[in-house]
Amino acid sequence: MSGRARVRRALLPVLTALSLVLAGCGLESSSGHFVHAEPVDGQRPLAGAKISVTSKSFSEGILLGKISTTILQAAGAEITDLTNAPGSMSSRGAMTSGAADVSWEYTGTIWVSYLKQTETISDSAALWTRVRDAERANGIEVLSPAPFNNTYAFAVTPAQKAQLNLNTLSDLFRLPPAQRSLCVDPEFQSRPDGLGRLLEKYEVPLGGATPANTVTTMDAGVIYSAISGDTCLAGDVYATDGRIRKLGLQLLEDDRKFFLPYDGVPEVRSDALAKYPAIKDVLGKVSALLTNETMQELNGKIDIDGKDPADVAATWLREVGLVR
Repeated sequence: MSGRARVRRALLPVLTALSLVLAGCGLESSSGHFVHAEPVDGQRPLAGAKISVTSKSFSEGILLGKISTTILQAAGAEITDLTNAPGSMSSRGAMTSGAADVSWEYTGTIWVSYLKQTETISDSAALWTRVRDAERANGIEVLSPAPFNNTYAFAVTPAQKAQLNLNTLSDLFRLPPAQRSLCVDPEFQSRPDGLGRLLEKYEVPLGGATPANTVTTMDAGVIYSAISGDTCLAGDVYATDGRIRKLGLQLLEDDRKFFLPYDGVPEVRSDALAKYPAIKDVLGKVSALLTNETMQELNGKIDIDGKDPADVAATWLREVGLVR
């Protein structure tokens, strides 16, 4: 996700090599393969369509790209796979230039990183509406959001949650400073909408009600095990990360609505959607099934179990009955 640090493992060696170089913006796909599938109902509403799909290069981005390539191909489209683009701006550039037709994004990323907005809109529906309307000026249609929100969150262990009666961030910050040790990654600690403003929102400012020595900075990927191992009581995490499910961590409710929503949304070039309107319905079938719990499980198969994103995507699509 643009502007947010992630630690992701390298992909496994690919089964099929694809070498696709996009002359228009210099975008090269290092994504490997996607799994071809058949429609379960025999219907191919995108027969004859030619569609390019791009994605970001971290695990969840690639997974969403592979889900899109497989489901769109099963619907009859001829797919150009431009997933695993290096850096958010590469996939973004492909979409704004027209080099790619389909991608997945996050409402918070679009709002802050691409539209350069500073207003905090905590309501998911309101933010989606603002993002949808603004993106149309860029020639991009933002489809209905999936029911997953990969925002920042704070996690604790089930034992600590039960022992200290922690359900919300207000519960966490009511504890005496000596009891509420925090682990945060460097970006969250330093970004203007990160730790400092969060603590102000909850009226426990850093250096005051939150002494500096109660906050430990560490790599984002280490925080999950630090919470699990009781190195710190709570730490900042990404809400759809597979390690949350794997380690059995519990997320605390942001009851004062500080964090911006990062709802997952399919994006389609306006000209491509006008030409192939069935894209909306095909991606909508997928989007409706992608909950936080589902994303945690699928991300875990990639980042923890070491499975290939293309295989994880195709297996899930078969399991939910969308392809065969």
